[in-house]
Amino acid sequence: MNATLSFSSQIGKKTQNRSILFSVSFSLFSFLSYAQVKDTTNLNKLDEVLISAVRANSKTPVSFTNLDKKEIAPRNLGQDIPMLMNFMPSVVTTTDAGNGVGYTGIRVRGSDATRVNVTINGIPYNDSESHGTFWVNMPDFASSVQSLQLQRGVGTSTNGAGAFGASLNMLTDNYAQQSNGEISNSFGSFNTHKHTVKFSSGLMNDHFELAGRLSTLKSDGYVDRASSDLKSYFLQGTYIGKTTFIKALVFGGTERTYQSWNGVDAATLASDRTYNSVGEKFDSAGNLEGFYNDQVDNYQQDHAQLHWNEKVSEYWDTNLAFHYTKGKGYYEEFVDDYKYTNIYYEEDAQYSFLGLDPITVDGNIISSTDYSRRKWLDNDFYGTTFSANYKKEKLDVVLGGGINRYEGSHYTELLWMQYPSNSQYGDLRDVNESTKNDANFFAKANYQVAEKLNIYGDLQLRNVQYKANSVDTGLVNDNFNFFNPKAGLNFDLNNNNALYFSYARANREPNRSDYKGGSVKPEKLNDFELGWRYRTAATAVSVNGYYMRYIDQLVLTGELDNVGNPIRTNIGKSYRLGLEIDANFQLNKKWSIRPNLTLSDNKNVDFALENSDGTVTPLGNTDIAFSPKLIAANSLSYTPIANLQLNLLSKFVGSQYLNNIEDTQGELADYFVNDLNVSYTIFPKSVFKSIVINGLLNNFLDRSYISNGADYGGGYVYYYPQAGINFLVGMTLKF
Repeated sequence: MNATLSFSSQIGKKTQNRSILFSVSFSLFSFLSYAQVKDTTNLNKLDEVLISAVRANSKTPVSFTNLDKKEIAPRNLGQDIPMLMNFMPSVVTTTDAGNGVGYTGIRVRGSDATRVNVTINGIPYNDSESHGTFWVNMPDFASSVQSLQLQRGVGTSTNGAGAFGASLNMLTDNYAQQSNGEISNSFGSFNTHKHTVKFSSGLMNDHFELAGRLSTLKSDGYVDRASSDLKSYFLQGTYIGKTTFIKALVFGGTERTYQSWNGVDAATLASDRTYNSVGEKFDSAGNLEGFYNDQVDNYQQDHAQLHWNEKVSEYWDTNLAFHYTKGKGYYEEFVDDYKYTNIYYEEDAQYSFLGLDPITVDGNIISSTDYSRRKWLDNDFYGTTFSANYKKEKLDVVLGGGINRYEGSHYTELLWMQYPSNSQYGDLRDVNESTKNDANFFAKANYQVAEKLNIYGDLQLRNVQYKANSVDTGLVNDNFNFFNPKAGLNFDLNNNNALYFSYARANREPNRSDYKGGSVKPEKLNDFELGWRYRTAATAVSVNGYYMRYIDQLVLTGELDNVGNPIRTNIGKSYRLGLEIDANFQLNKKWSIRPNLTLSDNKNVDFALENSDGTVTPLGNTDIAFSPKLIAANSLSYTPIANLQLNLLSKFVGSQYLNNIEDTQGELADYFVNDLNVSYTIFPKSVFKSIVINGLLNNFLDRSYISNGADYGGGYVYYYPQAGINFLVGMTLKF
């Protein structure tokens, strides 16, 4: 009750902040919208306007890859979006549960998910504090994605935290002209099953559409007890006028997953690769008694977006969006006195850690105990994004930005203790709040200075104000002002060939976990990209070279904190130098092949190891952790008849260190995995428009491989094994 009153007292302040924010945004939009006189020019590609301000095109001098609904659908059988992106260039994916359901992650050019900027319809999705993208909070979101674009490197200016490895922007479902519906069901290994229902009213009176989706997804996971119980929804209403396009969306999900973020050590990997140590319960002699049933992550996240696009004139388009995200949930855990005192050498089990005094039981002083707790997060994220696009003949200009605010409350709820104490169960501890204001404004221009030459300029100003105070972060009150310029050239050699070059500057603030180590600096990046694009009716080839020079890069150390978050540290100077090749060959009507390859060199410059005695050992240039030098993928497609498609999907990831000192004890071996995807469509004469049968045989050569790990030094290395051969099969009824 006290906690509720404490949080309720903030409502008036939050409401005032939101009113001011929306008023300012509406004024900006009104200025942009009515600077020109409206006409009745028809809207073109209405849905694409939602993300046009942050997407690249063939004239933009950056490296990018698109993935649309048609390509996603055959493999959309329950696995998360990162797994569906696994075969894109420079991408490495991993999953805690081992089978692509639950907590999944993505790395691009060696940069982890906290450094990949993600937007949904131009709205930031990365968590404001951790910078992470938690796909488990939006299960089956792929079923509501029309297309996505992955820009590698800094890319073009976007909303939210700066892109230091890549930016991913997603466009949700387009409106439908005709009413339709579909029912999808899929089943597979590890008791995995997904059930989805979608509908659309079609355009009613040529102006209105209502569409939605409900999904439920469950899986036991490949790793022991790594179960997932996921539910999600998606609802959108669309209005289309002669010059107006309005879309309102609400979507979200709930997840309950058993924790599996510890990994396994080498000895356990050899004997029982699916073992999950999370939730272990020991007796006083150290004998394993069993596992805590409720060692779960339990979270709900709901999103609301309102988009208003206006065709002001033949040359001007404007876009205004408001958004609000509500997240609340906890992870629950059992803290075992024996385990934490004798194995982990941590203080979590101590009464002092709980802010309590030792007690006396039967004449014995008790200073530690078994107990269970819930670590809560209650947060609100809201704001606005806006843009105006002027396009006429040789000039294409975008003016835009966003103003957003995050308010988060963190607290611990004590559920149970082995020994009585002066504490009331249900007490809240370590109650702390954090806020983050993020405002950015950008101007982009692409100008055709000659028949074959385009120049590109992109300037962004970004201000970040972050405040926090907890036992983990200490007192934080930082204010960052970033200037992020970008420029480039695109030269069309002829109708089929184009060359481009670009330079981009990016700055990025630390995340919440980075402050746990004490003093931390923002990161800086200078990104140089040089590429060649070749395109004909049957062939597309893209070759891109990049040189990313970092100052104070926050690299992964290989260690994880006690809730599975990666620990990072500033390392001074570092760089990533690489070559990306992406191609698509339509060999004939039945055969096509789409290979990609990334070769890279990723180095810490003049890296020095800090020893436990305070001395420093210089190591020179060392490989950056989690950065394989070779990544390759291929999709071989065969269409023997019009309604049947077979895809052989292959992925190779080279060896990579889990540390920054090139210690081979913490090195992941390379792996080569192959999947088989089958899609067959039936067109009945009545009832259904089509019946689509999809099958996915993952890792059909049954390779034992590891895609992720943790290295705590001194040989303490833990691994995240992935599933061997497994399958998913599904059927979609469309009507």
